[in-house]
Amino acid sequence: MKKYQHECLENYIISLGDKVYVEKINFSALQKRAKKTEIKKNGKPKRKKRFGKSIANRASAMLLSIIDRKLQYFAKNLIKINTQKARASQFNHKENGYKKKKLSQRWNSFNGIKAQRDMYSAFLIMNINPDLETFNMQKCNDIFDNFLKLHDIEVANLR
Repeated sequence: MKKYQHECLENYIISLGDKVYVEKINFSALQKRAKKTEIKKNGKPKRKKRFGKSIANRASAMLLSIIDRKLQYFAKNLIKINTQKARASQFNHKENGYKKKKLSQRWNSFNGIKAQRDMYSAFLIMNINPDLETFNMQKCNDIFDNFLKLHDIEVANLR
């Protein structure tokens, strides 16, 4: 059932365009338990569990392999972005800098304008330079207003 759903999603994704950009992610590293035991502020140990069950349920790696297989059929490639250099979830194109955020912080703020973190990351990845490590600042600034309009429409639809 999951593979069929991924095949349908993959067909939809490829229908949107022939260039598919994704972040290079080590899914097996996200599944592993934490090795170091950390202590919370209240003195209790922090849980070592990570994202194993969630990753297994969603089968993200399988979706990427299905997309890659289909793109190779059309002589196209899945373009993987270097997440060590281009940290889309931490980048702010208005300030042209990186700022580390907690995983629980789901919104970016730009002078009072709020953008959902994952949508903004997708916007930045869409505007990445051919080196796959830096963002095209001119392109980001040119289409940011249009992104915000589409972002607000999508957020309203989700509510």
